[in-house]
Amino acid sequence: MNRAQNAPPPAKLIPNLGLKDRNTFGFDAKAELAYEITAPEQIPELISEIARQKLAWRVLGGGSNVILPDNLPGATLLMNISGQEIISSNSEATFLAVGGGVNWHDLVSWTLENDLPGLENLALIPGTVGAAPIQNIGAYGVEVADYIDSIEAFDVKDQAFVTLTNEACCFAYRDSYFKQNPQRFIVTKVVFKLPKAWQARIHYADLAKQFSEGSTPSPEDIFLAVCKIRTRKLPDPKLIGNAGSFFQNPIVPNEKFETLLKAHPNLVSYPDAQGKRKLAAGWLIDQCGFKGQRMGSVGVYENQALVLVNHGDGTSKDILGLAKCIQDKVRAEFGVSLQIEPNIL
Repeated sequence: MNRAQNAPPPAKLIPNLGLKDRNTFGFDAKAELAYEITAPEQIPELISEIARQKLAWRVLGGGSNVILPDNLPGATLLMNISGQEIISSNSEATFLAVGGGVNWHDLVSWTLENDLPGLENLALIPGTVGAAPIQNIGAYGVEVADYIDSIEAFDVKDQAFVTLTNEACCFAYRDSYFKQNPQRFIVTKVVFKLPKAWQARIHYADLAKQFSEGSTPSPEDIFLAVCKIRTRKLPDPKLIGNAGSFFQNPIVPNEKFETLLKAHPNLVSYPDAQGKRKLAAGWLIDQCGFKGQRMGSVGVYENQALVLVNHGDGTSKDILGLAKCIQDKVRAEFGVSLQIEPNIL
């Protein structure tokens, strides 16, 4: 079959690719067949070939929210689609289209440089734009879903490119339609809707503390404050392997919260949906004595109990073993179950 004129070349194949630099835990994983995806048009043909050969497969972005095993058999699609551009604007908002392989923090910086505020609370979150909606990343009172207009993706089940509206994505706390349907969609582009009537969102306690009462911080001020907080609390993956927050903050009914509060007056929590309360997972883990502890080559970060780290030679088996110890102790002490946030491949 002749390739259409100006069509991109097929995805580049790299056999037995080491992924130590492609996952923020720094696990020494290896992909049997790695394919570099630089254009959406490469995906249909590749997926058809994967299906024909009956290969296991997965998509890997920045590797910031995954736990990789030692070996990844079959095909690993490296999401490297780049580019961002303003595609339209009206009196209410600016619409921005961004490739799935763009670095998330680089995008946040770019929006502020181009006077397009809104994403500043999400600064310094590692990973790629294509992965952001799958997990519905969030920080300091803001979720990426708040600013997504639509998403373009390849639907593996129907073998066609589709556009999903914000509503169709079924966003929830660290959840989405994509996460609920693993391996059905490959996100290639995200269209953001950034409102022109910008308002500072600094109600989260840690962020509010960075500003004097009654002050009106700019988007740049909030960006710098978030970077400062995250740098202080979270280790640099280039220095200590980690995937950021390892557990989701558990959400419990108000009745459960009131019971816990009586037993633990210093319990840290946040308002959630009506009749529910979100507990600080880091506080629960800290109270169980795990903060700063090591288990062989892995451990719990000394400055933030919510972060599990790889001190050098750890493996996915090691980190999951530590996670189970933490889950068991928190359940025994508080009667609360902790859910692992990163994807286990």
